[in-house]
Order: sequence, then C-alpha cells, then structure tokens
Amino acid sequence: MRYFGGCDAGSTYTKCVILDEEGRIAASVTNKSRINPVLSAQAALDEAIAQIDGLESAEQLAYLVGTGYGRNKVPFADENISEISCHAMGVHAADPNVRAVIDIGGQDVKGIAVDTDGTVLDFAMNDKCAAGTGRFFETMANAFEMPLDEFSKLSLRARNVIPITAQCTVFAESEVISLVGEGKPMEEIAAGIEMSVAKRCFVMAKKAGAVENVALTGGCAKNDGLKDAIEKVLKLKVVELPVDPQLMGALGAAEFARRRVMQA
Repeated sequence: MRYFGGCDAGSTYTKCVILDEEGRIAASVTNKSRINPVLSAQAALDEAIAQIDGLESAEQLAYLVGTGYGRNKVPFADENISEISCHAMGVHAADPNVRAVIDIGGQDVKGIAVDTDGTVLDFAMNDKCAAGTGRFFETMANAFEMPLDEFSKLSLRARNVIPITAQCTVFAESEVISLVGEGKPMEEIAAGIEMSVAKRCFVMAKKAGAVENVALTGGCAKNDGLKDAIEKVLKLKVVELPVDPQLMGALGAAEFARRRVMQA
C-alpha cells in the first residue's frame, strides 16, 4: 500500500493528513504551530506517520505536498501548492457537491469558487486586516475572559444583537471591553461580534459564487455562533462537511499528492 501526505503549515495551527491509494484518510494531526515552521511541520508529520503501521518517516510517502503559510518549509515535500488550491481540493474530496468555500484562517479570510474537478474557478482574499480572522476571535475571547470554544457558543443564547461598529481588531476590542464594562449582556455583545464577521464574509461568498450553500473551512468553521450568523447574513445554508473543516488544506494537499502518482 502506498501513502500520500499533505502538510498544511498554517500561521496558527499545523495540520497533516495522510491518504491511502483509495483516498481514505489513514492519519490526521492538528497541532499548535511553533515559531519555527520547519519544526512544526516535522512534528505533525512524525505524529501522522506514527499512526500508520509500516511507515517510519515522511521519506517513505509516495508523494508529499506542502501548503499553507509555511509551505516552503515542509521537510521532504515533493511539491508546494497554495492553500487556496488545497482548500478547494480538500472540500471537493470531502463533499464533491460543494461549489463555494469561505476559508477563515488565523490571519486572513478567503472566498473560493470550486469547479467540478476540485480546481479553483475564482477567489477573493482579505489579508489587509486581522478583523474577522482566527486571531480576531482569540482576541475577543480573551476580552470576555473565557475559552474560545465557550465564546463560540455564547451568541446562540442572545435575544438581541448589539452591533460592533469598529472595523479594526484593536478598536473592536476596546469597544467590546467598554460594552462589557457598561454591563451590557455578554451574549448580545458576542452576537454583535459574530454578525460583524459574517458581514465581512458576505463579499467573499459572493466572489466565490455562493448561491444555495457554502462550506466553511479553517478553525473558525467550528464556531457555532459564526455559522449561525453567516446563515442569517448570507441567507445560505452552511454545509456540514464530513471531515474536520480545519483539516481541509492538508486534505487537499494530500489529495493533490495522491493524484500526482495515481494519475501519472
């Protein structure tokens, strides 16, 4: 049996997926990224390799593709492919019916239109400001003095939405702290935060050609409050992917690797 690897060296998390010849996930890993992307990628690869009997190192993979922020630093990679292409291919591998993707990463937000073969038709990217990214949500959760997973569900209890007007992460944090200090309902402030991010995703979704539904990828795809807000703002259904949405970049990279060999 030959195996094919994909390593997504992201700015916040490093992910690794290994596929078998049939395209089944044989191993997967998600780790917090270290300062050194080489060490992050190596650690993720080592953990994934350890999950498969008979494999001892990444050098034994039939093909390995690196992607993400640190894709050029992935050890033993045979090829590097952009995270935009890999997220599109990953979503296609998970659900071939999806045609529009919003990827909310640690430092940017992307809208991606996916063709019937998993390739990219078009994309839009917001990398000018951290507002609406994973870093933004971490900052907001810290302002609320609660874990990120707890914050992501807080807005679901809100009866009303308190709008967040600031467009910058720093100013938004100050605005949120002021609202909390005034004694405003925490869940309604959280709802305002989720809604502000959903509105930022609107342009990305339209650029991606979203008509009926859209898939979310990246760690923020696990934010239940954000998914709810996006469905309300975009008036579209958020597709529940059968694979961890945070693994989509690594999955797409591994699928590219598999295709490079199996279709040669």
